[in-house]
Amino acid sequence: MAKMQLRLTVNGEAAELLVEPRELLVYVLRERLGLTGPHVGCDTSHCGACTVDMDGRSVKSCTVFAAQADGADVTTIEGLGAPGGLSVLQQAFREHHGLQCGFCTPGMITRAHRFLQENPNPSEEEVRFGMAGNLCRCTGYQNIVKAIMAAAAELNAVREAAE
Repeated sequence: MAKMQLRLTVNGEAAELLVEPRELLVYVLRERLGLTGPHVGCDTSHCGACTVDMDGRSVKSCTVFAAQADGADVTTIEGLGAPGGLSVLQQAFREHHGLQCGFCTPGMITRAHRFLQENPNPSEEEVRFGMAGNLCRCTGYQNIVKAIMAAAAELNAVREAAE
């Protein structure tokens, strides 16, 4: 199969590589770029373990072809941390025990990051609906919701203090 030149920005860094157009973005990220945060869970877009942010929206990278990502700006869990530490959202997941085995956590946090940009002051019901595309087999979701609500409150307090 003919290869194509793929150019994209991943976590703020330009990347350029030869790929087969049918390669899936999750494998390009994991195997070609060494970013193992997005996990391969179901290969059908049901679980959300592979969630990344692409051009300002959450996508399941197991159903995005490399060709579709050409020219895109992609952020993975590796690109969300604060310099030298955790982001507010990552810290909230840690403090509120929003993870157990951790397999779904990168996708959960990446989706929650975009969700809080879309809805900075959500209700608990809105969090549950906004995160419905990401499955967790361990936690029962309550602590995930608590973590997202706590991060939203902290981010809003920071925004208000800056105004």
